[in-house]
Amino acid sequence: KQEYKLHKTKKGVYQIRNKRNGKILVGSSTDLVAIWNRQKVQLSFGNHPNQELQNDWKELGPEEFEYEIISELKEDDSKEIDYKKEVRELEELFIEELQPFGEKGYNKKGNK
Repeated sequence: KQEYKLHKTKKGVYQIRNKRNGKILVGSSTDLVAIWNRQKVQLSFGNHPNQELQNDWKELGPEEFEYEIISELKEDDSKEIDYKKEVRELEELFIEELQPFGEKGYNKKGNK
């Protein structure tokens, strides 16, 4: 357990951006490195849950997409923090601000 606490992961909000048309998918994770790896694997194997993103990835290829961390949470060891809740709330703020729906993005209203 102590070893796990020493292993810090980047937590926060990310976007996957289609460089061709500027559309973005906004998401969040308590492990920003692992989530990008998982997203790439899903997209490569054709089983990503976002079908529109999957179709564009297949048509345009991975080189036309960019992964960006748009906000990172800083860890605070001095108190117990529910980081899953914190990153979800931060994600909601960015979705509200960026409105990544329709022509602007791959997110679906009402879905995360």
